[in-house]
Amino acid sequence: MDRASQPSTIDRTHVAAGDGVPISTKETSALLAPNAVSEAPALIASVPASAQHRRFAFGVVVVLLVVFVTSLPFATIQAPRVDAFLTVSQAIVLFAEFLTAIFLFSQHSIQPRPGLLALASGYICSGLFAFLQTLDFPGAYSSIGLITGTPSGAVWLFFFWRFTFPLSVIAYVLLKEAKETISPLARLGSGQAIGITIACAIVTTLGLTWLLVAGYLPSLNIGAAQQPLVQYIAVATWSLNSIAVVLLFIRLRTILDVWLIVAVFVSLPDLTFAVFYAVTIRFSVGWYVGKAFLLIGSWTVLVVLLWETTMLYARLASATILQRRERTNRLMSVDEATAAVAHEINQPLGAMSLNCETALACLTISPLNLEEIRSCLMDVMTDNRRAREIVAGIRSLFKAAPGQRTTIDISRLVQDVLRMVENDLRVHGISASTQFQEGLPMITGDPIQLQQVVLNLVRNAIDAIASAPGPTRAVRLVATKGTNSAVSLLVQDSGPGLTSKSETNIFDPFFTTKASGMGLGLSISRRIIEDHGGDLRLVEANSNGCRFEVILPIAATSDGESFRGLSATARS
Repeated sequence: MDRASQPSTIDRTHVAAGDGVPISTKETSALLAPNAVSEAPALIASVPASAQHRRFAFGVVVVLLVVFVTSLPFATIQAPRVDAFLTVSQAIVLFAEFLTAIFLFSQHSIQPRPGLLALASGYICSGLFAFLQTLDFPGAYSSIGLITGTPSGAVWLFFFWRFTFPLSVIAYVLLKEAKETISPLARLGSGQAIGITIACAIVTTLGLTWLLVAGYLPSLNIGAAQQPLVQYIAVATWSLNSIAVVLLFIRLRTILDVWLIVAVFVSLPDLTFAVFYAVTIRFSVGWYVGKAFLLIGSWTVLVVLLWETTMLYARLASATILQRRERTNRLMSVDEATAAVAHEINQPLGAMSLNCETALACLTISPLNLEEIRSCLMDVMTDNRRAREIVAGIRSLFKAAPGQRTTIDISRLVQDVLRMVENDLRVHGISASTQFQEGLPMITGDPIQLQQVVLNLVRNAIDAIASAPGPTRAVRLVATKGTNSAVSLLVQDSGPGLTSKSETNIFDPFFTTKASGMGLGLSISRRIIEDHGGDLRLVEANSNGCRFEVILPIAATSDGESFRGLSATARS
């Protein structure tokens, strides 16, 4: 009756490539907890400007500058009159400016910043003045305008439009790096601060418009001709916009800064026409170019905000998916590791159960076979001790502290492993041979852990040979003294070998080429060997089989004692 306990195994192959990592007991609780995002998603207003953004913005500025310079000789040439151009284009401006303000307010609601409120208020004023100028522009909605009824009314509203926006940009530049606590709105909630900002922008717009309607501002026209005051105001407005561009460039930090430069820059051509031409001819080439530039400027920041927001959410979605996948894979790794540990323990427990049943059966036979009963109980004790050693080995593996280490004779360890798998070798018709170099030095290590490594390699070899029967069915173990004061153990089989992909991933946790198996074997084995200061590697894998090499450092002894190897033996 064969009562030998079946050896525990750790499979060489794994379940899913790249799905996990060796998991220690200290890591288990952390893996089971939801992964926290270390940092909040970056806001558009705080995302640093990349070299690509700078180059692209610079290219846009160059193209617009070329268009502007090219149009200068034709600025006063009368173009076809399109009455709907102004109303449609500035309605689009109103829509774009308001949308941009909404985006900036949403950024502020996530991370309050006074600079964003100042910039958003400028966009609100800009949109309102664009709309009011359209209402008062002669020929747009009425022949003389709906607000002031004078030709200079639309001109003043245009300057209000182009004056308030650079002021808000300058305020943004000065406040963008300031802490939110310095703002009087810091004590209010985000919604209240946004509401007050909107109210202030509307009050400012209505206040300046009232000054115009009430006649507190001088007329800019004498009949159909503009007064020289228009040029002075245009120079002041042009200078203010230029100051905003310079300040943005000096304190350029973020993507928003880069594209605000473009947005402010595109207002300069229209102002330049007012500076250099005493009379701005409506519906001329210069007039159309200036309005087109303002239309482009109103959409610049909005398009960038939309694009970058989409990119941020796309990256956030990808990160969330990867995070969930990683958590799922780690949870699967915990389950697989638990199953592997249970598999390790069940082997000696199964043998203990079988021996106990045999001993109970012997008690029913008369006369009692005391020697047989004693042998069964001794096997139970041996299996019990082995189960304890496996548990202790697993615990020591998953702990930072090394297990108990002693000097080990590698040749004796190999022979012990072969005795453990003797029955498997016989079942599958596999021969096992060993060759040990004469005078083989001793090594230092945990005998249980190193036994598990060698057992894993041998069992892997047996499984590989059994999976693809061939003319040669053999496992060979060769121990020699390697270089650099180390002992080398080669484990070679005559199995079908591995594919190139399997060679690359063979030591990855939970990678497998078999239909069954936990796939923790080689990953844990390599960790054990590395903890012993050695190395485990795949030397060769082809159609003639695989060859693994274990390299372990020689034990340091005072008398230089070494164990003489045995000659080659064969087992079938």
